[in-house]
Amino acid sequence: MTRQPTVNLIRHREAAGRGAPWRSAGVSVISRSFSAIFSATLLLSACASKPAPPDWQANAFAALKGFSSAYLNGNTRLADFEFARAKSEISSTGRADLLARAELTRCAARVASLEFDNCAGYQPLAADTQAAEQAYAAYLTGQWTGLNTALLPAQHRAMAVKAMADQPASSVVSAGSAAPATSMLGTVEDPLARLVAAGVLLQGSRLTPADIVAATETASAQGWRRPLLAWLGLQLQRAHAAGDREAAMRLQRRIDLVLQVAPPTTR
Repeated sequence: MTRQPTVNLIRHREAAGRGAPWRSAGVSVISRSFSAIFSATLLLSACASKPAPPDWQANAFAALKGFSSAYLNGNTRLADFEFARAKSEISSTGRADLLARAELTRCAARVASLEFDNCAGYQPLAADTQAAEQAYAAYLTGQWTGLNTALLPAQHRAMAVKAMADQPASSVVSAGSAAPATSMLGTVEDPLARLVAAGVLLQGSRLTPADIVAATETASAQGWRRPLLAWLGLQLQRAHAAGDREAAMRLQRRIDLVLQVAPPTTR
């Protein structure tokens, strides 16, 4: 329900501008800061030793970082280019498990932006992954039955446990629902991890109205156009469904403002 408006908004803006649950040296996949998320994903357990890492690791890290920045800013062409570069570097190792972790990184960024595809890039690689990666993939795709929350990245565990215990899946975000007002995202401090968690909750129909506001303002504070347009679009849908014309007009003004300035064109 949420994906199509998001895609349309991003395409509109781009047209205007053209003329994870494993650890690396003790760091979880989604760590404290935006860049650390992708650093941990790429460096993986192979980077624990003192010697300088091989070129593929540094190159893939730079490409994933470029992907994340471009993707969250809504620059799809540059994001695709950078991710293809990261895949090329990682593929040189012949290790499907490392490539799967990169795919889960991309999937998480998509979930944060309400673009759900069941982690399509990860699925062909799933047979070569460990339990932690499989748990994270299940978490990202809303397949929570039997989910072992202890295997999730640290910043997602408390939220997942609370959501599973307090709120069985239901149509929480439907207009007029009697959803609890308290946000489920209070335990997630990292901005991108918070948006990922919000997207996960939405897929499982576990999101509260307070969560929607929290996710929107998180994207706004970071200046991440793609997820911001997605979450504003969700709020706009809800305002229309509730017949709240004033709120709908206010949200549309915010969307129009975001769409005024396109990101830099790709190389």
